[in-house]
Amino acid sequence: MSDIGGYLASSAAVAAALAERPGVAAVERAARLVADALAGGGQVLFCGNGGSAADAQHLAAELMGRLQLERPAYRAVALTTDTSVLTAVGNDYGYADVFARQVEGLGRPGDVLVAITTSGRSENVLRAAAAARAKGMHVVAFLGPAASPLDQAADLALHVDGDIAGLVQQGHITIGHALCGWVEQRLAVR
Repeated sequence: MSDIGGYLASSAAVAAALAERPGVAAVERAARLVADALAGGGQVLFCGNGGSAADAQHLAAELMGRLQLERPAYRAVALTTDTSVLTAVGNDYGYADVFARQVEGLGRPGDVLVAITTSGRSENVLRAAAAARAKGMHVVAFLGPAASPLDQAADLALHVDGDIAGLVQQGHITIGHALCGWVEQRLAVR
């Protein structure tokens, strides 16, 4: 099997395993937290670094725009996109606070932070989760296979098994799409 063939086979195995870990029930619990926050006038904040930053933006766009249904826009913000805030906070406070500072300014009790990190050890994501908890927000973590400090900071830790970051990130976007689709369906009947 070629390297490409091996990668594609590994990708398919990761996708097939998502129904077991993190599991359908866990993803539905996370989707319920998001739907309840949105239905109550709240919002969803997303954060992550690198590929996870791209996933944060992607999933916020699915909620703000649409995934499958024509419906009103939902309040969703990727904390990875405002370069003026990122650079000012990074310069004035340090890169470890770029997401936490935004959570402090934007977050409200009952909102949801979706913290995306393959390692579960990114300091800026951990600080964002701590800031969210201090604000009375819910925290949903999209993680790689290993236990991490973010497990304890999250209401729900959704682990994706994968040998490399790219495979974990593919799992993250798959469960993210499942979550967004469930939210759309749930809110459409309200």
